[in-house]
Amino acid sequence: MYEILTGPMIWLSLSVFVIGMAVRAVLYIRGLNWQLDRVAYRAHPKAGMKGAARSIFYWLLPFGTRSWQKQPVMTVIFFVFHIGAICVPLFLFAHNMILKDMMGISFPFTLNLCLADILSWAVIVCAIFLILRRISLPEVRIMTTTYDYFIIFLAVAPFVTGLFARYQVGDDPFWYTMHLLCGELFLLLAPFTKMSHIILFFMSRAQLGMDFGIKRGGLKGSNVTW
Repeated sequence: MYEILTGPMIWLSLSVFVIGMAVRAVLYIRGLNWQLDRVAYRAHPKAGMKGAARSIFYWLLPFGTRSWQKQPVMTVIFFVFHIGAICVPLFLFAHNMILKDMMGISFPFTLNLCLADILSWAVIVCAIFLILRRISLPEVRIMTTTYDYFIIFLAVAPFVTGLFARYQVGDDPFWYTMHLLCGELFLLLAPFTKMSHIILFFMSRAQLGMDFGIKRGGLKGSNVTW
């Protein structure tokens, strides 16, 4: 089992993740309809790209938008969760060694174990707060289904099993195997679930930014009529 997970399954899961996300991005772009959206995407590329870049930049900036500023606690939880969820898988030294063995490449910067531990625990704590938020707030609870809890579990399981393996809790080979299994399951399912927001966040923010950059005041005062 361990040999399969560290061999063909890594290649399969990475391939499904990369290709799946690329397909989701292409389908999103192909689904745009300037007549339905009433946004002349191709007619005003400069204004559109400027609006897209501005939208993505400010939504990636903590407290960079009015929505982030109105919910400071949720903003901190959101950004801490995502910083840990991105940095640990990408920059953990052990992960980079696997990447180097597979493809001969690795990131020049890697996390030391102490910082990786802190970020991993932060992801888990923030996930607990996200679950409590879904349970406690009526406006969120009414929109929450079992599927939403599954998505949180899917995102957090690699961190929980990784910490168990890191601290050598119980049976070491078991937790290493579970860590690999959870990580690869995440990669396999991400393009087909809400985790596809890994790429679709940028697509949707770019679309909205183009909308505002071209139509909603972006070209105000020009000869463009709507």
